Amino acid sequence: MNWIGNIFIITGALFTLLGSLGVLRMPDVYNRLQAGTKATTLGFLSILVGAAFLQPLWIPKLILIGVFLVITAPISSHNLARASHRRGLKKVLGKNRVDQYASEKTKGGLK
Repeated sequence: MNWIGNIFIITGALFTLLGSLGVLRMPDVYNRLQAGTKATTLGFLSILVGAAFLQPLWIPKLILIGVFLVITAPISSHNLARASHRRGLKKVLGKNRVDQYASEKTKGGLK
């Protein structure tokens, strides 16, 4: 059980490290939010699973922490992206040059 727990913790630490590198390397705030949210959420959940293997008595608390993270991480990322868009931060345009949020806003759908 210790080996499995340690493998999950090391894997989670690597995902968290890769997520932080993604935050540093991505060109705009929207890509940084995606890299930071997805990779670090997966990394943190892996660390929680590893801790559950190492300390089985902590499982109810770890499940509660994991559920809280899975619920709040996407919501906070969405709110940060929406605030950035409303503030006028531009994204690096690649092949996809359509801003559907701005087009809905001009149609009167969003206020």
